[in-house]
Amino acid sequence: MRFDSYHPAINFLFFTVMILATVFFDQPVFLIISYLCPFVYSVVLKGKKAAIFDLILIPLILIYALYYASYHHFGVTYLRQNFIGNQITLEAFIYGCTISMRVAAVLMWFLCIHEIITSDKVVYLFGKITPRLSLFLAILLRGVPQLREQAKKINLAQEGIGRGTRQGNPVRRVINTLRLLSILVTWTIENMVQRSDSMKSRGSQLRGRTAFSIYRFDHRDRTLVISMFFGFTILLMGVLLDQTHILYNPKIIMNRVTSVSVLFYIIYAFLCLLPMGLQIVSVCRFERQRRKITENRFR
Repeated sequence: MRFDSYHPAINFLFFTVMILATVFFDQPVFLIISYLCPFVYSVVLKGKKAAIFDLILIPLILIYALYYASYHHFGVTYLRQNFIGNQITLEAFIYGCTISMRVAAVLMWFLCIHEIITSDKVVYLFGKITPRLSLFLAILLRGVPQLREQAKKINLAQEGIGRGTRQGNPVRRVINTLRLLSILVTWTIENMVQRSDSMKSRGSQLRGRTAFSIYRFDHRDRTLVISMFFGFTILLMGVLLDQTHILYNPKIIMNRVTSVSVLFYIIYAFLCLLPMGLQIVSVCRFERQRRKITENRFR
């Protein structure tokens, strides 16, 4: 029932549509939904690390909005002057917030993508279309966590001889960090060469090669696809009715919020929260089954 247990094509379709909607929808309600939903979902998937990353993005959003409003002059609602005498308007500041919130939301969606779409799914999706691209993406997705783990191992070994990144005075720490990066780059190059030779030996560049996969498009996948396309259709109606756009120059102008608009907001929120809902249902179902097994064992 977990979202990552569904067919890889469904995962890819969902994240593609969500990222496109996040980039192009600038109406305030849609923008808030686009920001909050990946925020919560990334925390559910990755826990404390995702929460720290998401919270760090908040001051960066405000900093970019101030920067944008200081150097882009449009709007009619005057706020104040900056230190070089440029006027800061409310419209420019809000538009800067809009841009930075979109970027932050896309980054949070990519956190979720990295957790849901694994390297074997990438190979399955793109293996028959572009084998080289699928191989490159699979190596890239697998290489990032491996690089992090190898850096920890190298730093631990260096600490054993007094050359860790947290040992010595500030100058010595910088030298130790540069040494660690040099070792890590050397290891990465050697690892890539070994991996390339290994994949050539397995016939990765041969024509007509096939790959084993465990993915099958079953009735559960069809049900989810039908539900998603129903939501996408209603969302497309909102786009055609210009419910997802707002004007910021020279002043803020947006369509009036009606009951139909509320329907579009609900559908969009439902689509964004769909994977997290499946995740919660799966966890609750697992806990219920575990509780039943425990009760039956002690009867």
